[in-house]
Amino acid sequence: MNTRQPACGGGAAMRSEGASPCLSREPGFVTRPPLSVFIIAKNEADRLPRVIRAVRGMSDDILVVDSGSTDGTQALAIAEGARVIEREWPGYGPQKRFAEGECRHNWVLNIDADEFVPPNLADEIAGLFAAGEPAAEAYEIRIAEIFPGEDAPHPLAYALAPVRLYRRDKGTYSLSPVHDRVDLQPGTRVGRLRGTIHHFSVRSIGDQIEKLNAYSDQQVADLASRGKSVSTFRVFVEFPAAFVKAYFGRRHFARGVYGFITAMNFAFFRWLRVAKDYERRSIARKNRQDTNR
Repeated sequence: MNTRQPACGGGAAMRSEGASPCLSREPGFVTRPPLSVFIIAKNEADRLPRVIRAVRGMSDDILVVDSGSTDGTQALAIAEGARVIEREWPGYGPQKRFAEGECRHNWVLNIDADEFVPPNLADEIAGLFAAGEPAAEAYEIRIAEIFPGEDAPHPLAYALAPVRLYRRDKGTYSLSPVHDRVDLQPGTRVGRLRGTIHHFSVRSIGDQIEKLNAYSDQQVADLASRGKSVSTFRVFVEFPAAFVKAYFGRRHFARGVYGFITAMNFAFFRWLRVAKDYERRSIARKNRQDTNR
C-alpha cells in the first residue's frame, strides 16, 4: 500500500502570490533549494520526528519509505510534513534505491532515521544552492556516531564519510541488501562538506544487540546468495581482531566505559557473522551427505 501526503507541513510553508507554497522563511533559509530528502524507517516513532524537523527547512519534498512500522511512525512522519510510502523490506540498497526514485527533485539527500542534521550542516547544504547549481555533482558527508548520554560527537568519535548528497542522474544506490552505498558514474565530480551528521545509532545495549543479530543474518544470507563464504579459521580469531579494530582503530578507548561496551558488541557481531556462516555451510554439507546416501 502506498500512502502519499503533501510534502509541506502547515506551519513550515509560507504562501505568497506567484510563489511556490513550499517556499520557506525558516531561520537560515530564504527559499528551500531544489532538493529532496529521503529516509527509510521502521518503528522509529521515538526518533523520526526530530530527524524530520531538522531538515524541514531544507526541502519541500521529504519522503519517508516505511517498511511496516507498528508504533505509529507513519502518522508522525505525516504530521511533521513528510510524504510516506509503505513498502516491504527488500534490504538496505534496494529500499534506498526505491526511495531515491520516488523523490521529486534531481538533487537528493539521504539520511537515516537515527541521524540528525545539525543547523550548521543544514546551512552549508543550503549554501551550495545559493548561487544556482552546486559546483560538484555529489558530496561526501562525515557521519559521526554518538553514544547514549552524549549530545554531540566526541572529538575522537569514529566517523565515515560516504556520499549522501548527490544528483540522481549521476549516482544511485547499490542494490546490495547489506551495503548502502551510492554508486557514481565515472567522472562524477565529488566534493566533501565540512559539517557532520550526528548518528544516534544506539537506543540501548539490548536494542543494539538485537539490531546486530538481525544484521548478521542478512549478511550471511547475502554471502550465500553470492556463493561466498568466510574462512573457518576466522571463527577463532575474528572476535579479538575485531575488538582491537574497534577499541583502538575506531578510538573507542577514548569513550570510557560505553566505548569498551560498544567495542565488545562490535567484536561479537563480527564473530557472530562468521559463526553463522560456518553453521550455514555445515548444515548444507550435512544435507548433501544425507541426500547422497
